[in-house]
Amino acid sequence: MAEAWWKGAILYHVYVRSFFDSNGDGHGDLPGVEAKLDYIQSLGVDGIWLSPIHPSPNRDWGYDIADFEGIQADYGTPQDFQRLLDAAHDRGLKVVLDEVLSHTSDVHPWFVESLTGGREGPKANWYVWADPQDDGTAPNNWLSVFGGPAWAYQPARRQHYHHKFLRQQPKLNWRDPDAREAALSVLDFWLSRGVDGFRLDVAGTYLHDEALTPNPPVPMDERRGLHWSHAGNLQQHLYDSNLAENVEMLDLIRRRVEAHDGRNGGDRFVFGEFSEEEARCGAYCTPTEGLHSGYTFVMLLARKLQPTFVTQHYATLESYPGHWPTISFSNHDVPRTVSRFGGKDASPELAKMLFALLVSLKGTTLIYQGEELGLPQASLTRDQLRDPVGDLYWPYDGGRDGCRTPMPWTTGPNMGFTTGDPWLPLAREHAGLSVEEQGEDPDSVLNFSREMIAFRKATSALALGEIEFLGVDAPLVAFVRRHAGDEVICVFNFGDAPQVLAHPSLERAELLPLRTGEADLRGGSVGLSPLAAAFLRLV
Repeated sequence: MAEAWWKGAILYHVYVRSFFDSNGDGHGDLPGVEAKLDYIQSLGVDGIWLSPIHPSPNRDWGYDIADFEGIQADYGTPQDFQRLLDAAHDRGLKVVLDEVLSHTSDVHPWFVESLTGGREGPKANWYVWADPQDDGTAPNNWLSVFGGPAWAYQPARRQHYHHKFLRQQPKLNWRDPDAREAALSVLDFWLSRGVDGFRLDVAGTYLHDEALTPNPPVPMDERRGLHWSHAGNLQQHLYDSNLAENVEMLDLIRRRVEAHDGRNGGDRFVFGEFSEEEARCGAYCTPTEGLHSGYTFVMLLARKLQPTFVTQHYATLESYPGHWPTISFSNHDVPRTVSRFGGKDASPELAKMLFALLVSLKGTTLIYQGEELGLPQASLTRDQLRDPVGDLYWPYDGGRDGCRTPMPWTTGPNMGFTTGDPWLPLAREHAGLSVEEQGEDPDSVLNFSREMIAFRKATSALALGEIEFLGVDAPLVAFVRRHAGDEVICVFNFGDAPQVLAHPSLERAELLPLRTGEADLRGGSVGLSPLAAAFLRLV
């Protein structure tokens, strides 16, 4: 039996508003994505993951949905989406949608009716409502991810509603069977139109504790810089989300998605984002229960180029036999990879080495737009920010706009992104790194990325193999990927000085031509230059 298409696949994450503007209004759109499908195809990826495309008041830039069956007006029309979907399929590219089913916008008709229809109305319990405490304060101590209480009072019902994120993002009540069915029907709607799967936003948050048990604090001696960055991180999110029985909801989603397998050709894929409680990712995504796959923020938030940021994550996942991971170093929520690990000294060599590592690890790989170019994080002033998180935490945290600036396509005005005024400024840090310029440079990060993806797709061990980490000392990382008799050793030097790896298995290895930096194999040892990546096939 053939493996599902998504096992070992590489998905290219398109942040639509910043990808390419086709009509000069300053916002990327669906016709713009279609116009760049040849570029995406040239990378060698298997499909695209589109950021949310539904109508939204954009309090959280599309992650506050007002209509699950529509298309955001400044992205285009339903016909534009269908043309994009058909054009992608014509090129052999899968299309995965970003669905936000744990909450809606507060202007969604479901919430408006829940609010105004009274406590006995047909949608009264579609959202998480609770009475205030006797002194009028919030029902419990749950904190919003974005800061402050995760409750908002509504005089119309004399109750609070729960919002894990912004006040304008009320939490859908998945314990109500009608609300749950309405959410599941969203998947049917888009699958029937031919999409190939979904990325589920905050997939650990569907269920809440009905008793509204307060969350315990993170112990003081366990608090790190990450915990202090946002107030919500000071709690262990054990009762507002991450419940063990949440897997039952994820399993319902998976079965609903798999019911469409074979329709319009092919099988479907559904994976989740798990931003808290890392181990839940493995528990919620097993071969027989829950989602097909998922990713956590462990590697997305890592800032120190140390082997443990990779090895410890896989060690956690080993507790869940058969779990197939989704691997991501960068996305629309976190600073860009080369800047997190390299700071202002980020270099093409670092970008290449990190990209090689990303594509070599076991799992389904997510590449964020511009990661193949080695783009660094953009620096913006407060008046340029559009992200509510950046505004709330300025100047401590610049927010997420620095990784959301428009894609640099050419050396022309606005780097070829738009003929109008871009919704976010083009990053001055991206000068000289455009697709046009890198395409003409055989040694560019872009061309190396293409070669690395081609190598992954041509090497069954890298696409589908198991992973075994070799016990090597920092700053080296080394692991073996094995599949169907193919064995490849992947070695990475995280350090700023040359390193030598000696291992008995290297005595029967051949050094493969694809590498970044310098590598030299002599007997049972391989030497690597700083920030180098090398691959050896066991023969």
